[in-house]
Amino acid sequence: MKSRTLGSRQLKVSVLGLGCMSMSSGYGPAADKDAMIALMRSAFERGVTFFDTAEAYGPFENESLLGEALAPIREQVVIATKFGFDIDPKTGQRGSGTNSHPDHIKAAVEGSLRRLRTDHIDLLYQHRVDPAVPIEDVAGAIKDLIDAGKVLHYGLSEAGVHTIRRAHAVLPVAAVQSEYSLFWRGPEVELLGVLEELEIGFVPFSPLGAGFLTGKIDASTQFDPSDFRNAVPRFSVEARQANAALVALIQDVASHKGATPAQVALAWLLTKRSWIVPIPGTTKLYRLEENLGAVDLELNADELAQMAEAVANIQIQGERLPEAALKMTGR
Repeated sequence: MKSRTLGSRQLKVSVLGLGCMSMSSGYGPAADKDAMIALMRSAFERGVTFFDTAEAYGPFENESLLGEALAPIREQVVIATKFGFDIDPKTGQRGSGTNSHPDHIKAAVEGSLRRLRTDHIDLLYQHRVDPAVPIEDVAGAIKDLIDAGKVLHYGLSEAGVHTIRRAHAVLPVAAVQSEYSLFWRGPEVELLGVLEELEIGFVPFSPLGAGFLTGKIDASTQFDPSDFRNAVPRFSVEARQANAALVALIQDVASHKGATPAQVALAWLLTKRSWIVPIPGTTKLYRLEENLGAVDLELNADELAQMAEAVANIQIQGERLPEAALKMTGR
């Protein structure tokens, strides 16, 4: 497995990570625990060293799952988790929104350490910016945790560029996590340039467009009632019909390359910058192996130029998140 480096403090990780949220929540009922432990260990055996979770996934369930799975190989992997929602650190009871008050951050980290069965978190993200707490105070709290040896690197998730600059001025940010794929190219407008300037790594979540770019979802697909995509405008039946043109483009490239659409979508992301590390999620071993195949798929300059021209002529329909969730991004 190839590796990449996140941030000026040189956090080294596998070129593809594993997003673990779907194992516990978001895409329907939680998957079988033993099967997911086996899947994470299989990912490590295939070279994946970067695993992503959050206290909010469950809440708490995903961190506990990941902690158990990775305990035997803890010193050989990089664990990223997140704080930032108003979740009671003891009970898991959700509040009404965000909470990044320094005392809450430190209590949340103690809970994460316990569930992850570790004495340190390699990369700690603020899950969403809290408008009630200055980002300088958040960065200061993370600095205290770094000084105490409980956190090694600081990250931000779905933050706007002004917030990123302010945070980075207090404490170097190793990585920013946001959605980025052929299905959502918003980071190209401003974010990528700022990250390059500041030497901050980028960790795209939903690099396969929440499954849409695999070509396995169409207008007739029925999602589980608990699947978050039921509430996403981009996944309405009408939007799926309109956005099928993008999938057709990727499928055409895949057929010419002897690859799958998922591999083309991931390989495209890997060409965008040398410090981009996507974290596709899955609950299936064959999908994991398929995704890892993207690492060795090369798209040449002509192919990338043709894709760029074709994608520019496709108007994606529907917002990428529900309205309430969008209000929590880019702040």
